[in-house]
Amino acid sequence: MAGSVNKVILVGNCTKDVEVRSFSNGNKVCNLSIATNETWRDKQSGEKKESVQYHNIAIFNENLIKVAENYVKKGTKLYLEGQLQTRKYEDRDGNTRYVTEVVLQRFRGELVLLDSKGNQSGSSGSYGGPASGQSGGNNQSDSEIPF
Repeated sequence: MAGSVNKVILVGNCTKDVEVRSFSNGNKVCNLSIATNETWRDKQSGEKKESVQYHNIAIFNENLIKVAENYVKKGTKLYLEGQLQTRKYEDRDGNTRYVTEVVLQRFRGELVLLDSKGNQSGSSGSYGGPASGQSGGNNQSDSEIPF
């Protein structure tokens, strides 16, 4: 194989308010979780079925952290592009644990708010048109977000 690709695209609803932490070197990380769901009809019973998956997100891009901090709340519908990363850590009992999360790096990744400004109160809306706000790179500032 000549190369490989590690890219994740998710559209889902934020399951809790964002959490922003600062490191001793001044850098920040924003953690959030989104839920994606899939619905289908069971072929034998005709019953409607649903499966929900929860995804941990870590954002290291300063501009995207500002957007998440100011506009993302529980229930906000998001479009995310990042990459999968698994990290290893030890819990309080000394057990080795692994966590896999979608990471939006400092110079890569995309975060698009799919809810309208009036729908940011915690309830989720359905996506019916273009995104109302986005920040996909380091050359957009908060003032450029079309709210």
